[in-house]
Amino acid sequence: MAHWIRFEHQGQAGFGVVENGSIKVHAGDMFGGAQPTGAIVPLTAVRVLTPTQPGKMVALWNNFHALAAKLGNPEPPEPLYFLKGSNSFLAHGETIRVPASYSGKVVYEGELGIVIGKRCKAVAEADAPGCIFGYTCINDVTAAEILNKDATFAQWSRAKSFDTFGVFGPVIATGLDPSRLVVKTILNGQERQNYPVADMIFSPLRLVSLISQDMTLEPGDVIACGTSLGVGSMKPGSSVSIVIDGIGTLDNRYE
Repeated sequence: MAHWIRFEHQGQAGFGVVENGSIKVHAGDMFGGAQPTGAIVPLTAVRVLTPTQPGKMVALWNNFHALAAKLGNPEPPEPLYFLKGSNSFLAHGETIRVPASYSGKVVYEGELGIVIGKRCKAVAEADAPGCIFGYTCINDVTAAEILNKDATFAQWSRAKSFDTFGVFGPVIATGLDPSRLVVKTILNGQERQNYPVADMIFSPLRLVSLISQDMTLEPGDVIACGTSLGVGSMKPGSSVSIVIDGIGTLDNRYE
């Protein structure tokens, strides 16, 4: 297992592997042919960046049995998803901002993220493992009152794509079995979400296969696997953490 990170140090962007509080700096392409440079930088000396620069973030709705049952939603026969705008992407440690054009409820959604490692189009589920580089933590922040504000059009893109609403990181963990993971959300020191990834309706491998039938997935793209029970609102001044043991903790403030 490895934990890959992107960072800024002394005005320069770089990437590497986190080990014992330091980063072993690499050169080349994270997703193919990365080589250690021999340089080591303390984690405390860098600004953490989003662990990849996705062309797109594909995000799932209604992908957990428990939440579907609670909301009375039928389990979908195929993945239901939307896209989050690249303007929304935000790194660990940065601030989620209250939108200037919206004054309603803003909610956190702790999720597992799949990071694509190579170009994949119409792949079979059996071949999906070769398309996945690793996994990350996601906070799919949502302006909840916009979603169904207009009865004629569900506003998924707007509700999910305000600046700073696509939070992910701090690292990409490789070599994990996602079915053994648990997603937790901590709001102001109190646990609000704690659910097993194994409760997914569509597993990570199935998601990669099915979504790739619709659109080509490129290296660095991210699939947000959807959330489960415990979603709630954040008030300005809140701290929010998405914790997935084996990956890490994604910490941000909402201001």
